[in-house]
Amino acid sequence: MAATTDLRAPAASAASERRNRLWVRVWLYAVVLTLFALVLVGGATRLTESGLSITEWKPVHGVIPPLSEAEWAEEFAKYRQIPQYEEINRGMSLHEFKVIFWWEWAHRFLARGVGFVFALPLAFFWLTGRLEGHLKPKLLGILALGGLQGAIGWWMVASGLVERSDVSQYRLATHLVIACIIFVATMAVARGLAPHSAGPAHDGTRRFAGWLVAAVLAQIYLGGLVAGLNAGMTYNTWPLMDGALVPGGLFVQAPAWINLFENPKTVQFLHRLGAYALVALVLWHAVAAWRADRGSTHARRAVVLVLFVLAQAAIGIATLLMVAPLGWALAHQGAALIVLGFAAAHWRAAKGAYPLPKAG
Repeated sequence: MAATTDLRAPAASAASERRNRLWVRVWLYAVVLTLFALVLVGGATRLTESGLSITEWKPVHGVIPPLSEAEWAEEFAKYRQIPQYEEINRGMSLHEFKVIFWWEWAHRFLARGVGFVFALPLAFFWLTGRLEGHLKPKLLGILALGGLQGAIGWWMVASGLVERSDVSQYRLATHLVIACIIFVATMAVARGLAPHSAGPAHDGTRRFAGWLVAAVLAQIYLGGLVAGLNAGMTYNTWPLMDGALVPGGLFVQAPAWINLFENPKTVQFLHRLGAYALVALVLWHAVAAWRADRGSTHARRAVVLVLFVLAQAAIGIATLLMVAPLGWALAHQGAALIVLGFAAAHWRAAKGAYPLPKAG
């Protein structure tokens, strides 16, 4: 009887660990979905020029919107003191102000919501012993990065309150990429907790998958610069740009490097080149993965990633040709997150699942 009990104990422990992993994974996927919504609302806030409508950073009190006409008048008076109102929206009515205010308020509300969706379950899983030891520093790191992201968000907004009528494209792109890094990290941890139907992929497949995540992040950074400079509103032809495959006037500003960040034509051209490079990379990866891991789930995921990237490229071209209408621009941003999330999951799966803790 004692021997039977000894055999059952490890099995019961493993079943408990798998059950804990399931619940932690469900929680992390809920965080991923909330982050997805947050980035989309942030994109809408940028596209509707709403990001400067709230001119103060109140991490706690700011969750309560204006509740009376006097409070609305006070918020509107603060907005009328910044350059964006004077240079772009002078004469705006209170009703028009409320529209842009609600976009920015929703963005900040969701940002606070992500903090609660992450921090409260983290505390619960930690205090009830449902978190594996190796997950704790990873999840604390994500939480800390989320706190830093809040400060970066205000740093971005502050750049448009005094001398500019919009936010700095440098800060906007930084804010977007940090959000995407949090998204990638959360997705990777969740995928590492999932049961895997196959073992780790070939080393080359795994390394290439990791570099693809970095490549997608770099392309998203370029997209942030495009958004910050409103570069998608010009040169709305494809495949030619300003009548040529390689347009002139790419390095007219001095010093030359500044064109990479401040010349709308150069930034849009680099974003196009980034898209072509990404398509080439995922095609190369799919062929290499099929050769190294023929018929495996890793090879099949590499092919699916190609389809996602091609779909995203098509959405990007359509968005450009239509001069970035709100719906298509948000579809382009949302598809970028889907590509990024799938690339992160593919990379983590190529490494294999986290090993289950050994029974003590």
